[in-house]
Amino acid sequence: MKHYVIIGNGAAGASAAEQIRKRDKEGIITVFTREKYPYYYRPRLPDYITGEVKLEDFTMHALSRYKEWNVDLHLGESVIAIDPEKKEVTGDKAGRIPYDELLLAAGSSSFLPPIAGSEKTGVFTLRTIDDADAIITASPKTKTAILVGGGLLGLEAGNALIKLGLNVEVIEFMDRLLPRQLDLKSAKLLQGQLEEMGFSFHLSARAQEVKGENTATGLMLADGTIIEGGIILFSAGVRPNLELARSAGLEMDKAVKVDQFMRTSVPGILAAGDIAEYGGQGGGIWPIAMAQGKTAGASMAGDPCAYVPQAPSTTLKVAGIDLISAGNIDAENSMISKCYAAGKVYRKIVLEGDIIKGIIFLGSTNGAHKCIAAMNEGRHLGSLAEELDRENFDFSRI
Repeated sequence: MKHYVIIGNGAAGASAAEQIRKRDKEGIITVFTREKYPYYYRPRLPDYITGEVKLEDFTMHALSRYKEWNVDLHLGESVIAIDPEKKEVTGDKAGRIPYDELLLAAGSSSFLPPIAGSEKTGVFTLRTIDDADAIITASPKTKTAILVGGGLLGLEAGNALIKLGLNVEVIEFMDRLLPRQLDLKSAKLLQGQLEEMGFSFHLSARAQEVKGENTATGLMLADGTIIEGGIILFSAGVRPNLELARSAGLEMDKAVKVDQFMRTSVPGILAAGDIAEYGGQGGGIWPIAMAQGKTAGASMAGDPCAYVPQAPSTTLKVAGIDLISAGNIDAENSMISKCYAAGKVYRKIVLEGDIIKGIIFLGSTNGAHKCIAAMNEGRHLGSLAEELDRENFDFSRI
């Protein structure tokens, strides 16, 4: 009987456990997670802040699912050591647990920049249910929230705070919103739409100091400007949790290097999700983590099936504003870039010959998923490529 240990219970870890159990009905599966709650869909945290959903509404695997799969789930427990030679891990409560196959799927943690005053009460990140609960508790005590970083989750969190009646000031270091997902034209269009909703933006700006004695009262920018607000929410990206991987001696660059079966440089240890790096590329988004977790689980259970890389794609939905961005949006290839619907809808399709290499769909995402599927397959569109600029193009044809 094989012993499987999974560190992390997010998209990668939970997907791996499911795939293992499908292939091995008898093996022992032990899952460790620092979270106090079973696997939930993290992108719904802004809706949780507004009260539009409850935790059970976006819990992906309830405790009953783990019982059904006969998975030993250790909630609120960290693994503090890995011994690759003895093939065992040490939990901070469970002690030593042996493994035949070990998956590192420890995910990421929010990055809090080293800014003066960031330790004060009123400074938050948003990554977990506990983070969201803390923001909910603080929101009635202030009129203004300051959002540092105009990323996807940050903007959605900002929208949640607007719904709670707060003013939201966004501090963005770059000269436009979502620079990895949008070009200049679409970023300007999105900014205008968000300003109509109540956002205020400070672009090309840098946070320097959280003001206040022990409790945040505002934020000073590098140019000396002071913005008053009782909630300072940092949305400055995430960093993979690589401490255990380093201690286990795994080969790393930006993250843990894995092969097409999610195997690391150490036999018996695999990695998936945010902490994994395949082909020089990290994960960092939900669909990639799920796909890698499925691959890892199959490999651990002795049924290896190669991971097929996917074009990174991101989706944003803020108060009815739809956005899907995928692939290489800044490629120096031929491209189609047009606004429709009186400037409310923007569509950009980057082509290499007759193959789609990147897309931006803003205001309407009709056809975006068809384009992503064609892009992932490297599908030749032939003469259809010449018709993609039509406003009412039927994307079911590609």
